[in-house]
Amino acid sequence: QVQLVESGGGLVQPGGSLRLSCAASGATLNYYTVAWFRQAPGKERERVPCITSITGSTDYTDSVKGRFTISIDNAKNTVYLRMNSLKPEDTAVYFCAINSRRLCYSSAGLYEYWGQGTRVTVSS
Repeated sequence: QVQLVESGGGLVQPGGSLRLSCAASGATLNYYTVAWFRQAPGKERERVPCITSITGSTDYTDSVKGRFTISIDNAKNTVYLRMNSLKPEDTAVYFCAINSRRLCYSSAGLYEYWGQGTRVTVSS
């Protein structure tokens, strides 16, 4: 049984930083594409960055380029999302998701497994 568990969310002031973690069991993340999605109240789920470790490829949505960094620790079977220079518009519940096709899809429906989410609030 595949389980993804996110952690690291919280309340942070604008301009601050957070690091989210996505720990997996039942699947070896090195063989999947792992994406972080976020969903703000009243908005659709948006893919933020993704990583395919076995190919070394990453992709970022324009709104987070230069501020967010996705990385993977294969020994810990964990993916991280480092978020710097946070803005109020980054406020959302953040989810990690994986797909076995090893492609960085933007569509949430193409990901096979999801975590439960961790809430990030950027506010002064």
